[in-house]
Amino acid sequence: QLYLVESGGGSVQPGGSLRLSCAASALSNPSGYRFDYYHFAWFRQAPGKEREGVSYISTSDEKTVYVDSVKGRFTISRDNAEETVYLQMNNLKPEDTGVYYCAAFSSPFPVERTSALRRDKYDYWGQGTQVTVSP
Repeated sequence: QLYLVESGGGSVQPGGSLRLSCAASALSNPSGYRFDYYHFAWFRQAPGKEREGVSYISTSDEKTVYVDSVKGRFTISRDNAEETVYLQMNNLKPEDTGVYYCAAFSSPFPVERTSALRRDKYDYWGQGTQVTVSP
């Protein structure tokens, strides 16, 4: 079982930047655990809205997917040695406000881009970190 902890949220003005981190660790069978076996994504949930996928990163080849609203502003990356996934968020807008969640699943197979941000693909979730963008 994978344990995910997000950090880096906060309050910024429009146009500002934040960098979210998601640190992963194995809760059980650590000898069989390989961070680079896991696909990761960031989701967000604004008040009164459904949780939506923001960005995805694959395992070894590090293919990425972004929701249209963040393309050109957000960058997802992973550091397999540090077992951490990042989301660099630039030029933040008020509509980016919400709780940001890190999620993961393990699969040896590539993921279709059209399904990479489906919530039901993900088995492990962090507790979330709040991002607030306001003047």
